[in-house]
Amino acid sequence: MDQSATATPRDIPERGRQPRKPVVKPERTRRQLSESRLGKYLFVLPAVLFIGLLMIYPLFYNLNLSLHDVHLSNFLAGERPFVGLQNYFDAFSQPAFWHSLWISLLYTGGSILFAFLIGYGLALFFDRAFPGSGTMRAVLLVTYVLPSVVSGTVWRWMLQGDSGIVNALLQGIGIIDEPVHWLIHGPTAMISVIISTVWVTSPFVMILLLAGLQGIPPGLYEAAKIDGTNAWQRFRHVTLPMMRPVALTVLLLSFIFTFKTFDNIYVMTKGGPGDATGIMPIYAYDKAFNFFEFSDGAVASTVLIIISIVMALLYFWMTRKEEAA
Repeated sequence: MDQSATATPRDIPERGRQPRKPVVKPERTRRQLSESRLGKYLFVLPAVLFIGLLMIYPLFYNLNLSLHDVHLSNFLAGERPFVGLQNYFDAFSQPAFWHSLWISLLYTGGSILFAFLIGYGLALFFDRAFPGSGTMRAVLLVTYVLPSVVSGTVWRWMLQGDSGIVNALLQGIGIIDEPVHWLIHGPTAMISVIISTVWVTSPFVMILLLAGLQGIPPGLYEAAKIDGTNAWQRFRHVTLPMMRPVALTVLLLSFIFTFKTFDNIYVMTKGGPGDATGIMPIYAYDKAFNFFEFSDGAVASTVLIIISIVMALLYFWMTRKEEAA
């Protein structure tokens, strides 16, 4: 049988038309590949320089400074004898160092506790849609957007003993009989700086927790209602377990932001009266720039960084443990 009889029209080329040749794309040369990679690196270079110059270099410089004996006299002479960990041993033997650490933990714990409770309450309040909720949230966020120096100055004016608005309001409603000098006495000074920090931090906590609340599937609440649970039971058995990862993140961020606070307290009390509000960042500042003991200031700053890193590692351990469970 003739094979041409069984050929299809596609197999027979048209008259005067040449069959198409396969198009071969030229491979990219090494020069083009290197230029493409160089372009990617150039896009990343500004961010790398920013992180390196403003974050990584100061950290290593501070760590290196804490391992040398540097004070005003030998700093001007250019001498920096290496002493290793002796600066840390000397700092740990000073009661002022441990006092500043205790004040920092007290201030941080009190601020986080009240900021978290108030922020959680506000998040639950704004989780329900009602007219004007967006405007109210924007007004609350103004306190977080304000610079810490501005908010600290406002609170210092408000808490003045003779002309502060806080004393005027408390006297007007009959809670106190005479003006209270809030920033002069130790216990009231600590309470004042905690209140000012809570005022700044609560909106930040509210926004993060509100995002977590809005991410909970509504079907869980509907199923709980069908089972006959009340509002408290739904909050305890649905909201709290689902919000645990978000709550841990908020607590970690709040701890890091509050533990390293400097400007707010420095504007209000400068660590006083005495050392009643002398948190560790103020202790490090005084050591370095008031007493010119640069090594001791670097040691305190390094301890601040180490504690923050330990808290971050503890957070990752808790989240992995929870995910494994």
